[in-house]
Amino acid sequence: MTDIIQLLPDHVANQIAAGEVVQRPASVVKELLENAIDAEADEIKLIIKDAGKTLVQVIDNGKGMSVTDARLSFERHATSKIKSAEDLFQLNTKGFRGEALASIAAIAHVELKTKRPSDELGTAIEIEGSTVKSQEVAVTPTGTSVAVKNLFFNIPARRNFLKSDTVELRHITDEFHRVALAHPNIAFAFYHNGSELFNLPKENYRQRVVHIFGSKTNEKLVPVEEETEVLKISGFVGKPEYSKKTRMEQFFFVNQRFIKSPYLNHAISAAFEGLLKDGYHASYFLNLTVDPKTIDINIHPTKTEIKFDDEHTLYAILRSSVKHSLGQFNIAPVLDFEHQDQFNTPYSYKDKVGKTPTIEVDRSFNPFADDTVSSGSSSKSTSFKTSFKPTPSTHWESLYVGLESKGNSGKADSVEVNFEKEVKTETIFSDASVETSKTTFQLQQKYIVSTLKSGMLVIDQNRAHQRVLYESFLKHITIKQATSQQLLFPLQLSFTPNEINIISELQEDLEHTGFVFSDVKKETITITGVPVGVPESEVSIILEQLISDVENDVPDANFSAADLLAKSMAKSLAIKNGQVLNNTEQEHLVNSLFACKEPNVSPSNRPTFITMSTDDIEKKFM
Repeated sequence: MTDIIQLLPDHVANQIAAGEVVQRPASVVKELLENAIDAEADEIKLIIKDAGKTLVQVIDNGKGMSVTDARLSFERHATSKIKSAEDLFQLNTKGFRGEALASIAAIAHVELKTKRPSDELGTAIEIEGSTVKSQEVAVTPTGTSVAVKNLFFNIPARRNFLKSDTVELRHITDEFHRVALAHPNIAFAFYHNGSELFNLPKENYRQRVVHIFGSKTNEKLVPVEEETEVLKISGFVGKPEYSKKTRMEQFFFVNQRFIKSPYLNHAISAAFEGLLKDGYHASYFLNLTVDPKTIDINIHPTKTEIKFDDEHTLYAILRSSVKHSLGQFNIAPVLDFEHQDQFNTPYSYKDKVGKTPTIEVDRSFNPFADDTVSSGSSSKSTSFKTSFKPTPSTHWESLYVGLESKGNSGKADSVEVNFEKEVKTETIFSDASVETSKTTFQLQQKYIVSTLKSGMLVIDQNRAHQRVLYESFLKHITIKQATSQQLLFPLQLSFTPNEINIISELQEDLEHTGFVFSDVKKETITITGVPVGVPESEVSIILEQLISDVENDVPDANFSAADLLAKSMAKSLAIKNGQVLNNTEQEHLVNSLFACKEPNVSPSNRPTFITMSTDDIEKKFM
């Protein structure tokens, strides 16, 4: 038999590697931006067209490459970052694997222009699907420009799996945020389809955070600074009252590299314990500096996962540092037993001398004694001063003025008793009469139990109400007719630029549900009308939930956007478990549920009710 194992051609191996390195246009953006940073550039431009599907271009003013380096940079495992295995434990650069450019060139059209400061002319290379089409001398500024066009042109199946432009642009923006936050000493510019999205100058870390997430962010930040032999921490955490339902404002940077670490995130959550509402997450922008020898970055090609030598120590230091900052800046509640403002003496009493209160006690007083006894004993009693003065007996005796004589007292008593019996509420609204009219009852303030001809019906009140509201909102969005209630005073809400973009994209659908927007600015929105039945206090919660749902499950088409909006609003406004419903509300919910087109499942495809037949119940007693 002939040998069957053979080496794969380089272009095939590159395409296989590209599947792991380049998952979407945002992956290309990340790799090119990190290469520009490794080239010691201090000004970087990112140019995007059609959310990266048509063009991803990064222009930097770094040190550039020679002719040989420019051609060799597209070979697999060719890198200038490391030379031996020992260098993996002394990494001071973003890249080191030598796979990015080779993987990108295997699945796209790439144009590279580069020039070193010492060279008069630069080099221009064009590559399509790992094949070099041209290489020539070119006039170009100092630095490097890499343009990636027609991503996944030779892998149509992979291209078809890309999401809408809105989704892909959001992923690109997230990668841009991560790189820009890690390097505030570098100027960044971001353009999409000819419009400028970000223009970040060289600045300090606080200014960089504010420029990316909006001017309102400045008042939300609490500084965190700590330096030990093991770890150095710098950055900011958000105040608890500005916590969000999303995790979009959570950033860990280890040696200026963005990472994801659920373990360290738990340390932050532990520091905020007791300060956050359920379902809300703290914001943080923290830079951690550790010895490169104590971490291993070579876990995954995306390099967002890191292994630490001593995670427990880092956890303890991080948690205590954040708690210290919250206490230092009076964010966490504290008890000061030495001084309390409410214990201060008012100015009007500062010169007054305290007096000992006088006490008067009438030891012979007996409220149950008759007039003769009390009057006879009053002469013999010894009086003591007291602040308590008993009510004169004439006051309570006056209650009996107008009653008949003692001879007719029995008759009066009987009439009064009979009268009370006639107006007793339990004879009119007895438990028996209420029970006979009830067709439903609430179980543990979570389920509604009703009877059927064949047995018993148990309904989850939260899921059932979600289904009712979902179909109602979806109907309003579809037919574009909804009733709105005008607010007496306009409601102004603040959001980050990224969140404002999400609301702007869904503004038309929101207006079809009943929202009325009078103004949408870069960081604030003004609402003058809300859907009927939506409290003004719930508006910010609804929009935050909507933003959270969009970021976690972004729609790809207009119908999906309307569907997601209806689901999100239904989830925010639905009756919560634990809410008490009276009999009328229970019956209305049951009737509304079975009037829906799909009463069996909630908007998230979970069952809204279960049925138990008489046979099922009888089997329980066998």
